[in-house]
Amino acid sequence: MHAHLPFVRHPEHEEFLEEDWLYEAITETYLPLLEMMDGLSREGIYWRLTMSMTPPLCAMLRDPLLQSRYVRTLNKQLALCELELQRTKYDPPQLALAHYYKDLFSKRKWQFEECYHRDLVSAFRRHQDAGNLEIITCGATHGYLPLMQEHPQAIRAQIQIAKDHYRECFGRDPRGIWLPECAYFPGLESFLREAEIRWFVLDTHALLHSRPGAQCGPYAPVFTPEGPAAFARDTESGHQVWSAQQGYPGDPWYREFYRDLGYDLPLDYVRPFIQPNGERKFTGIKYHRITGKSDWKEWYVPSIARERAAEHAGNFLFNRTKQVEHLSAHLPQTPIVLSPYDAELFGHWWYEGPQFLDFFFRKCACDQDVIQTITPSEYLGKFPTLQVVEPGASSWGANGFYEVWVGPSNHWIYPHLHKAADDMIRLAARYRDNTHPLYERAMAQLARELLLAQSSDWAFIMKTGTTVPYAVKRTKDHILRFRRLAEQLENGWVDETFLSLLESRDNIFPHLHWRHYL
Repeated sequence: MHAHLPFVRHPEHEEFLEEDWLYEAITETYLPLLEMMDGLSREGIYWRLTMSMTPPLCAMLRDPLLQSRYVRTLNKQLALCELELQRTKYDPPQLALAHYYKDLFSKRKWQFEECYHRDLVSAFRRHQDAGNLEIITCGATHGYLPLMQEHPQAIRAQIQIAKDHYRECFGRDPRGIWLPECAYFPGLESFLREAEIRWFVLDTHALLHSRPGAQCGPYAPVFTPEGPAAFARDTESGHQVWSAQQGYPGDPWYREFYRDLGYDLPLDYVRPFIQPNGERKFTGIKYHRITGKSDWKEWYVPSIARERAAEHAGNFLFNRTKQVEHLSAHLPQTPIVLSPYDAELFGHWWYEGPQFLDFFFRKCACDQDVIQTITPSEYLGKFPTLQVVEPGASSWGANGFYEVWVGPSNHWIYPHLHKAADDMIRLAARYRDNTHPLYERAMAQLARELLLAQSSDWAFIMKTGTTVPYAVKRTKDHILRFRRLAEQLENGWVDETFLSLLESRDNIFPHLHWRHYL
């Protein structure tokens, strides 16, 4: 499970639309996942799950400003629920849903403030320390590593800074890594070996196109020439869950993502709960189920949706047992079925996803004895002898290679990123022995601006066409901040007022070691 969001934090604005990405994910994905994990562990159910928690996500979850703004968001949602209890009091289906959401947001507020004391990173860490959850890292800012091959120091910094941050959050070094966008090029594993990372995840075709061919295909890991093991994605289990057309999330009884009170009700009614400029946005209160492909939607019934999640979990388990029985009869090694998904699929995009996972783990532990959930690190411990192959270049974007992140919509960013990486490496060499506190701060902030500009999220957004102006602005802002600060360092004079402003806005990696660029 890949848990990631781009670093979005705007203290210069009282409210900022894109910060809602985090607040929605906390309510709909991260708190439900913790609730599931807590319940399974409390009841003694055997379960294993591997989850990347990227440095940008962890930084935002730990940020006091964003934590306070999340509570403010919950309070606004609860206020809207109170209005809805009055508006819908003569309409039983809507009234039941208004009560449902009031109870839901009240529970989320209690969980966030009283149960986890606003510290979700530590809550996930406790499950890792208990041995049920394996948390892995990612690139420092989800930078697209194959497009940094001209600057090996930039690749090394993305990985080493991520490792440093992981240690701060989880009190140990990461054993595995989710390569940003699963993007791989031959030789990348040498940077992972340097960081003492034991394994990583690839898309299926990376092993199907390996040299020599992988004997077990994607159903067993391989060692790469430099040592770290590569696990490949299973397409069959992925399709069952990912696909909104043929997969479970498209079931007509599940909650409809795109129908929200922020767009369904009169503007004057929802005005206090949308954007300050009056533009509509999601409120998180959705009364309809998918129903079908037409615009007409029936009311959502949570109890029936939960029953469907249980049925789908049983079907998923049945298919995995049959799959593993077949593979075991034909492969020379005990097979592993690796099913990676974006974490936000569960809860945010597919509202019932966390319930599906909960039922799956329970059924897996109690209803069969063919398969067992396992982490990649545990698998490597059980089966330390693997085939050595060189995987093929790949990613898990459309068409399986790099075109999502470098094409007509976003190719313009790379000359700027390459020039900035050149300057970062050169200035790191120049200031390597300079320990003056002001220049130490400036070099660290220079690295932050480069790392934030390198986030693959901006190129992805430009390609997909969602919030493109924001992605363009973020890229330009970080490059321009980098350029101004680099010019000051070139001249041997740093504007401390400007530096302090950048430090207050782009405050990711407070203990960043910029000498990783050497």
